[in-house]
Amino acid sequence: MEVTETRAEGLARELKVTVPAATLDARLNAYLDDLRQKVRLKGFRPGKVPMAHLKKMYGRSAMAEVINDVMTESVRGAVEERSEKPALQPDVDIDETSMADVMDGKSDLSFAVKYEILPEIEVSGLDEITVEKPVYEVPAEELDAELAKLAENYKDYEAVERAAQDDDRLKIDFVGKIDDVPFEGGSAEGIDIVLGQGRFIPGFEEQLTGATAGQPVTVTVTFPEDYGAAHLAGKEAVFDVTVQEVAAPKETVLDDAFAEKLGMENLEKLREALKGQMQGSYDQASRAKVKRALLDALDEKFKFTLPQKLVDTEFDSIWRQVEHEMKDKGEEFDASLAADADGSEAKTRADYQTIAERRVRLGLLLSEVGQKAEVQVTDEEVQRALQQRMQQFPGQERQVLEYYQKNPQAVASLRAPIFEDKVVDYILELATVNTLPVSKEELLKGMDEDEHDHAHDHDHDHHHHDHDHDHHHDHDHHHDH
Repeated sequence: MEVTETRAEGLARELKVTVPAATLDARLNAYLDDLRQKVRLKGFRPGKVPMAHLKKMYGRSAMAEVINDVMTESVRGAVEERSEKPALQPDVDIDETSMADVMDGKSDLSFAVKYEILPEIEVSGLDEITVEKPVYEVPAEELDAELAKLAENYKDYEAVERAAQDDDRLKIDFVGKIDDVPFEGGSAEGIDIVLGQGRFIPGFEEQLTGATAGQPVTVTVTFPEDYGAAHLAGKEAVFDVTVQEVAAPKETVLDDAFAEKLGMENLEKLREALKGQMQGSYDQASRAKVKRALLDALDEKFKFTLPQKLVDTEFDSIWRQVEHEMKDKGEEFDASLAADADGSEAKTRADYQTIAERRVRLGLLLSEVGQKAEVQVTDEEVQRALQQRMQQFPGQERQVLEYYQKNPQAVASLRAPIFEDKVVDYILELATVNTLPVSKEELLKGMDEDEHDHAHDHDHDHHHHDHDHDHHHDHDHHHDH
């Protein structure tokens, strides 16, 4: 095999690879010799089929397979010999007109290999980075308000002999009819309804105000135009309701007995658990904000040439998502706007081009930092991520598990955000992180943007370094800038 470099501009590389016809012929003979031991042809003993006969029968298909194998091996060998790391799988360009002679063994196999290499990234000065971490501690009054809300949701009721009023809980039976005909799903028995909560069709609860136990009530309502069941949307329905019981809410006392009702040891333990849950949510927001600040700082600090194909691939992925979201919302770009006007497709494309570049830059940078720091993702961490993923699909856990078992790329997509977060943690340990107490509103402001802020998405083939360093990216593309 002869390899000649024909282009080396920036990150772009192009090689001309030539494999002599004699090499192909030797490989073809070896292939056919192996086939001779396996094939069973009428009139010939096993292993005794003449080579000429095999070539006549299988020569062209065998040669096609040999050429395919040789090209794959040659591309890999040529790149490895140069100790380069292609950003993506190299493209192979072959002159189809010469292939007939190659197939017939009359010509050498020549083809071009085109690829971009990963840039050399000089990582230094991570300890010079300073970021602010907004923090918010749950105050006692907010915890008390949350406990009161909890008490409201778990209040007890006792039956009363009076007309129903707001906040009462009624136990009812009902039969719903449209045009005097009962409709599917319109009947039930022993249903609890709390007046004033607005959980039933608009107007339903109001018509039960003043009802007493044992009293039949006729309720007439119109289903909303956007009602989930299309065959009921916008239609008037009459419900024959029987009130079985009217129960008034009892005052809930926040004490150990209430805590025990919720499965906690005592009220103090309930307060601790609830505060931990609330604080955990704010801590997640705080983490997302400091991560965003760090990624911004890294994006500003490190500038290097990016493989254009990686950026194009990233942009295409983002743009498909943008178009998908716009289609779902029934939106389209205003073609009448000038090319540089806000809302135009050109302006939006330019914005997302910048986002694509940011993601690729940060992805490559975090990959490099992670390798140098020997950051590893353990199987246990991937398993935990898989368990969390399965919990998002109750009743379909087995199908989710099977999907990941059959798709190594899907497993890599679980591993990627874990790797990224571990690298972020590593850099935050080196950087100066100043905590900044803020209000709850300030902490949660813009969380749509921050909570999904990842470096980038694709399965870039820069894991010629024994790591899965493809980084996950968010699906909330509109908020990455």
